[in-house]
Amino acid sequence: MKIGQPTDLSASVVQTTPPAAQKASQEPAASAKSSATSASVSVSVSNLARTLEKPHLSQASDIDSAKVAAVKAAIEDGSYQVNAEAIADKLLSNAQEMLVRAR
Repeated sequence: MKIGQPTDLSASVVQTTPPAAQKASQEPAASAKSSATSASVSVSVSNLARTLEKPHLSQASDIDSAKVAAVKAAIEDGSYQVNAEAIADKLLSNAQEMLVRAR
């Protein structure tokens, strides 16, 4: 399993003040208390983020539902054994790969 760092997750957030809020801030404090104002926020989502929200059909074939069901059953009945050595080996190889890329 490889976990990469996305390079383009830019999203810009711009806060705007509606005209009603601007007008209320210019009025005296007594009348400002009586009028309820709200600020609106504009958000834009990058193209990469948009593609991540869509399910890809090719990725659906990567899931072995029989294996998932077997692991789930083993966890539920308490017979699932964690292979700590395999996890450690994979963590070390991923860390080494990331260090090589960082150079």
